[in-house]
Amino acid sequence: MLTKRIEHPNGLRADDFPDEGLLERLPQVRGKMIPNEPLAEQTWFRVGGPAEALFRPADEADLTHFLAHCPADIPVTVIGVASNLLVRDGGVPGVVIRLGPAFSRIKIDGALLTVGAGTIDLNVARSAQASGIAGLEFLSGIPGTVGGGIRMNAGAYHREFKDIVVQADALDRQGNRHTLFHNQIGFSYRHTTAPNDMIFVSAMLQGEAGDPDEIAKRMQDIQKSRAASQPIREKTGGSTFANPDNDPQKRKAWQLIEAAGCRGLKIGQAKVSDKHCNFLINTGKATAAEIEHLGEEVRRRVREKFGVELRWEIKRIGVTAQERIS
Repeated sequence: MLTKRIEHPNGLRADDFPDEGLLERLPQVRGKMIPNEPLAEQTWFRVGGPAEALFRPADEADLTHFLAHCPADIPVTVIGVASNLLVRDGGVPGVVIRLGPAFSRIKIDGALLTVGAGTIDLNVARSAQASGIAGLEFLSGIPGTVGGGIRMNAGAYHREFKDIVVQADALDRQGNRHTLFHNQIGFSYRHTTAPNDMIFVSAMLQGEAGDPDEIAKRMQDIQKSRAASQPIREKTGGSTFANPDNDPQKRKAWQLIEAAGCRGLKIGQAKVSDKHCNFLINTGKATAAEIEHLGEEVRRRVREKFGVELRWEIKRIGVTAQERIS
């Protein structure tokens, strides 16, 4: 028996995915391939079901080999540190890939940084500061990894990934390697046009010469601002909705949410943060379904009151508990 039975951390029982020989159909790898691996504790929300299989590649060659030989009908999903991710309660079918230490290296040449896609944004900012490279301080305010940051053009404090990315290397679903230059990634607000099946593995980031002490001061200011304005000590998933581009008054998402009367709104143990109402929080043992339902209720109230459609910034993956049963 290749699968195991687990208990959902929020009290829901997560049955094994059907044992239909998934692992036997997958290529041999040097990294870790773990069946029915719980994902809840790997996400900032602390909710969600298991991955049918979780793959931690040993290095880029291992990932390339896996992609080149993985049957095309098996779904493949990539996650980072899951800071802006909601895993649904039924779990994620197929293979979930999580990039590890081999994808977290940083090389510095002048004001140019070559970084692995699994590198935590804060670590990039710290390395740049130590080397006297300015322009990347904003990364200290983004709780994610470089790969995810490129994929969604993450940003904070008036800067975005599009402002620093020179090029990025990615693998397609067949394991072919591609170098995408800045204009080929297709950056726009919290979005890129890079093909969805491409997995970013590394990137070149451009900074500029700066004073390490001044850079450190700006990073400290960013950290203080985050702590004062965001529920960073809660079980949350970061900014929930992107700021809309179709509001005539150019209001930010949180302003619309507050004006729609949603601050503090609760469904089950999911709640709109009192501190920053564009954050949803798990107040205890919320389910992913409660969090998603709450987000959709916020969207409904904003739409009905202002005619503005909020777009999810948090990425939602997997299947619901009901879909899993059916």
